[in-house]
Amino acid sequence: MTEPAAQPAQQPAMSREELEALIREGVPLVGSFGIVIDSLGAGSIRLRLPYKDDFVRPGGTVTGPAMFGLADVALYGAVLSLIGRVELAVTTSMTINFLRRPPPVAILAEARILKLGKRLAYGEVLIFSEGDPEPVAHATGTYSIPPHDPVAVMVSGYQGSEAG
Repeated sequence: MTEPAAQPAQQPAMSREELEALIREGVPLVGSFGIVIDSLGAGSIRLRLPYKDDFVRPGGTVTGPAMFGLADVALYGAVLSLIGRVELAVTTSMTINFLRRPPPVAILAEARILKLGKRLAYGEVLIFSEGDPEPVAHATGTYSIPPHDPVAVMVSGYQGSEAG
């Protein structure tokens, strides 16, 4: 059996700096969290939410709303990494499952787009406590995409390559 030919790596449709500025300015509530982009690829993103006392709830764990906000903006970033600055792409649904209690440390989100259509994008986000390889939460979501210039990209990493 012949191995499929390796696809050339695609560049994200937005730069890291453009996307960080859009998160800060265009999504001010979550932008005020201090989120930083650790890595950005076409259809994938890794974000870091620095630890703040404001994100800790009784019991000494990171709040669900902080993790949900991080997951939502991570998926937004992954979508825009494919379609460019289409600011009116919006969340139509998102589900999060909290798997384990995260300690009060920085939180990381790794998002990837599993399917990109003309009007909808579907993806997933894994959330980790910094320094721990086991996820503390898993989210899936759908974004509605308004009309924009066409894009032609391969997403998900399920075609034999690793999602970056």
